[in-house]
Amino acid sequence: MRTDHAAAQRLAGQAPAPPARTETSLRALHARCIAAARWIARQMEKRRSRLALQEMTDEQLKDIGLSRGQAYSEFRRRSWD
Repeated sequence: MRTDHAAAQRLAGQAPAPPARTETSLRALHARCIAAARWIARQMEKRRSRLALQEMTDEQLKDIGLSRGQAYSEFRRRSWD
């Protein structure tokens, strides 16, 4: 069957419509959305942790084995590092 003939048959209600986007495509899109959401959540958690380091006192930093300079270096890192 030629493509234009198949389209005419579908419009006339004589032939079944081809399947829309397959379920596999939707699942792939869903998986990508989930992965993106998880990546964003990880980035936000890193940012919160780095902000918390900046708010710690020198004594608190000493307790976890960091200097003020190390805490600042960690704070200044790019979010994707």
